[in-house]
Amino acid sequence: MGRAERKSFLRVLINAASSFALGFPILLGVILLMGLLGTLIPSEWLFKVFTANPLWDTLTGAAVGSIAAGNPINSYVMGGELLKEGVSLYAVTAFIIAWVTVGLVQLPAEAAFLGGKFAILRNGLSFILALPIAAATGLILSPLG
Repeated sequence: MGRAERKSFLRVLINAASSFALGFPILLGVILLMGLLGTLIPSEWLFKVFTANPLWDTLTGAAVGSIAAGNPINSYVMGGELLKEGVSLYAVTAFIIAWVTVGLVQLPAEAAFLGGKFAILRNGLSFILALPIAAATGLILSPLG
């Protein structure tokens, strides 16, 4: 590695560290807020929210998943528990998709890093697309279960 390459590499490292230092307080706030929401919203509440109406369950699942954003591993466990409790596949699918792809809690951090217009557009499209994906999944897999 030549002298110019080392200088470029050092400059890139310094810029990355600077960006991380600026974004760290925002990321920490998002992590703390997600933990707080996870504590304040008991899992039993989710079981009471859903009805037997596929359209309403899909909308409710997507809305609840959007607010209570989380990671895929937790969503699979929670989805399995919801299915065991008799929540429809429509609701569970919409919940899991929105839980992973839409992040209202993380929206301020995403807007700060990637721009407000992009963050709102991405989250809005993710929410909207969660609905037909959940409907298609329910229609295809319901007869099999």
